[in-house]
Amino acid sequence: METIAFPLYLSLKVAVLATFVALLIGIMCAWMFVQWQNRWTKILSLITVIPLVLPPTVLGYYLLLLIGRDGLVGRIIEHWTGSPIVFTWKAAVMAAAIASLPLIIRPIQTAFESIEPEILKAAQLDGANRWQVFRYIMLPLGYRGVLAGLVLGFARAMGEFGATLMVAGNIPGQTQTLAIAIYDAVQANRMTEAHLMAVVLSGTTLLLLFIVTRVVKQNV
Repeated sequence: METIAFPLYLSLKVAVLATFVALLIGIMCAWMFVQWQNRWTKILSLITVIPLVLPPTVLGYYLLLLIGRDGLVGRIIEHWTGSPIVFTWKAAVMAAAIASLPLIIRPIQTAFESIEPEILKAAQLDGANRWQVFRYIMLPLGYRGVLAGLVLGFARAMGEFGATLMVAGNIPGQTQTLAIAIYDAVQANRMTEAHLMAVVLSGTTLLLLFIVTRVVKQNV
């Protein structure tokens, strides 16, 4: 169980943080795509789909070019913090957030688009600005899409492997998530250990998704 404890803890930590970041970005992107439908938002919408269609290792490669020590973002982060972000758990969070972002944006955008335009127009006629319409009408009415995005994003972040391996590596006790630990065990022919970790990962993900779904539904 010692070989499972840290990878499980790190996977949960990475998934929670990545889902939180991606959910905030996803909600704002979905709102922007619905409110401002022009050439630029269409291009940005296509860009956000890229992590969904690229092979995970290719996504990880591009991310490595961006946040590596020679990358623009990587140099900025290292200048601010004094240490590189690659091959740390923070890089794993970034990889998981980017990988899960398309799965979060799409259901939220669909939910916002399904809201009757007359409702939004009535609120605007009553004096509500865009922010008030978003906060008091679109979010409450589109909560099912937000919930779906939350669930899908968390599940994707929890099982993220390819991009995480590229930018965070496979360092036991530091950056080895449970998905990577399963791969490591299979490569070493430790099949019993791999089976156990696979069951733990699947069971933990399903249990947490069930809890999140129930809690959100009871409080909406």
